[in-house]
Parts: sequence; C-alpha cells; structure tokens
Amino acid sequence: MGKGILFVISGPSGVGKGTVLKELMGKVPDVVYSVSATTRPPRQGEKDGKDYFFLTAEEFQKGIAENKWLEWARVHNSYYGTPRLFVEQKLHEGHNVILEIDTQGARQVKERCPDAVFIFLTPPSVEDLTKRLEKRGTDSLQDKKIRLRNAIAEMEDAEWYDYCVVNDSVQRAAQEIKEIMDREKGGI
Repeated sequence: MGKGILFVISGPSGVGKGTVLKELMGKVPDVVYSVSATTRPPRQGEKDGKDYFFLTAEEFQKGIAENKWLEWARVHNSYYGTPRLFVEQKLHEGHNVILEIDTQGARQVKERCPDAVFIFLTPPSVEDLTKRLEKRGTDSLQDKKIRLRNAIAEMEDAEWYDYCVVNDSVQRAAQEIKEIMDREKGGI
C-alpha cells in the first residue's frame, strides 16, 4: 500500500472550517479525519472523541513532554494539538488524512511534513467574518474580540499555503477543496 497524503485545512476562527469540513467529508469517502485534542471546554453538542479529545491542561502538557503531538499550540488561552501516532499510522497504511488546525499548528506540520498539502479557508471579507463570530453566540464579548484580532492576524498567513479557498458558500467551498484533493491525489 502506498503512502497516503496529508491535507491540512486552516483558516481564521469563525470562517466555517467545521461546517465546510462536514460537507466535504460526504464528498470524499477515501479520507480519514484526524480528531484534534483541546483543553477548552466542549461547546454545546460537541462529543469527546468525535469533535475533539477534551483533555485537562495537565494531560495535554504531559503529551507535549512525551512528544505525542504532531503539532500543538496555545490558542485563545487553550491548548490544541494533533495526535502524532494516529496521523503517522494512517498515512503509513495508505490512507489520506485531513487535519483541521490553526495557522500556528499548520506551520509546525509544514516543518515536519513538507509534502503535506496546505489549504487556507478564508472569509469573503473581514466584515463577513465579524458577522459570523457574532452570530455563533458561543463566546463572551472578550473572547470575540480576541478571536477577531487573532483571525485578522491569521489571514496574513494565507500567502504560504498551497491553495486559498473563499468560503462564500459552504457547498461551493467544499466542492473546490474536493477538486484540490482529487488533483493532488492524481484523480483529475
């Protein structure tokens, strides 16, 4: 079995990464989603092991010390990371793997996995992103300000990604990412 391809999808908080990814997963059955770990509390409806592995800060820091993360970062006062062993195992088995991570983590993956394919999901405008963060309704006013400030900074990182996809429509953005994946896998 050949080695799989690692696809990394990043974008600012509130751009709709999770929503686009859900749409995308229905279109690409030959890809494995890597569940990230975090120390932030679960949002309403999120399930441990499906949306994230929810850990304590102590558990996460132990993973850092033991080199268990392919990438990790502290974002919005919480830790986020990708379990290294899972990704390496799936790629070795020939599976294509998709990561949904922030730009800090993507830089780490780029250093460790330069052959990965990096896709940046961007909003149509900063105004649109501000509206999305407001509509989400899961963050305090202070958290919204932090997320918006960080999102604007993250959008500057788009230039070093292999592809940039505008999320002006969930279905269109998911279809464009599917086409990128097909191209990279040699399907088009």
